[in-house]
Amino acid sequence: MDIIVLRPGATAKELRYIVKKLENKGFKANISKGTERTVIGVIGDTSKITEDESNAFASMAGVEEIHRIIQPFKLASRDFKSGDTTIRIGKHTIGGKRIHVTAGPCAVENLPTLLNIAMEVKKAGATFIRGGAFKPRTSPYSFQGLGEEGLKFLAEAREKTGMPVVTELMDPRDIDVILKYADVIQIGTRNMQNFRLLSEVGSHDKPIVLKRGLSATIKDLLMAAEYIMAQGNNKVILCERGIRTFETATRNTLDLNAIPVLKKLSHLPVVVDPSHGAGKWDLVAPMAKAAIAAGADGLMIEVHPKPEEALSDGEQSLKPDKFKTLMKELKAVAKAVGRTL
Repeated sequence: MDIIVLRPGATAKELRYIVKKLENKGFKANISKGTERTVIGVIGDTSKITEDESNAFASMAGVEEIHRIIQPFKLASRDFKSGDTTIRIGKHTIGGKRIHVTAGPCAVENLPTLLNIAMEVKKAGATFIRGGAFKPRTSPYSFQGLGEEGLKFLAEAREKTGMPVVTELMDPRDIDVILKYADVIQIGTRNMQNFRLLSEVGSHDKPIVLKRGLSATIKDLLMAAEYIMAQGNNKVILCERGIRTFETATRNTLDLNAIPVLKKLSHLPVVVDPSHGAGKWDLVAPMAKAAIAAGADGLMIEVHPKPEEALSDGEQSLKPDKFKTLMKELKAVAKAVGRTL
């Protein structure tokens, strides 16, 4: 008994009674109200529920049917929600017909450079500005970001352009300052299985971009999403950003198979980061086009006016003119697959 589907017209009193019974047995109830039916996702170890107990719930007033989900991820699965999830962020909707592009530098370096990039990507058609204020780096001696000062710069870029801010959270202790400035919280690849961090962002209502880990399977990614959703936050956007394989020609191997697989298994929106996936600027455009053709709901692309001077990931950053050209080319691909950009 993982999902309880209520009958059309089930009353609020009947819903409260079912939720109370679940809570009395030590479970949590995640309620999803659709246009016709309400679905209750049962959170907890449902293997402990006996057949008699399951039948008792099935007989309760307002209950239409009960399902057991084979997949270990419940709330993120198509069994829990058959239709695609869309997430409203400001005036934009992620997961709908329109494809959204998030663009900006890997790391926020200074205000003039950030504002210049923000203006350029906005003119080219980007709808979100990205930039790291807290930067997780392989070496402790590399640039680690500007912290709250960088977040203030991102907020100013939002004020100038109207684009919502996407930035990474690395430490639960920084959640308050991130919530103060960000419109979307990014959980980076190194933190995909930082379960304390996932639970923390799950307890807030802010949209989350969850990046796939370096060696994570698709199941691992969906289970990480489950950690967030189990705390009540269903605004999760899955991000394919390349995985580590034996290949050395590229920084990572961008797994475009993941897009249709995730779409089949889960109702959550899927975006792709071709910058990290390829690691080389000249591969970003073809991989971005391929991602749209494969069904991605959005892209995350790194842009910098002087990649050779960038403090982080210059090799994979597009110059503004290259980004502008790519955005024009992406419109044709989107149109070909029945989407808009």
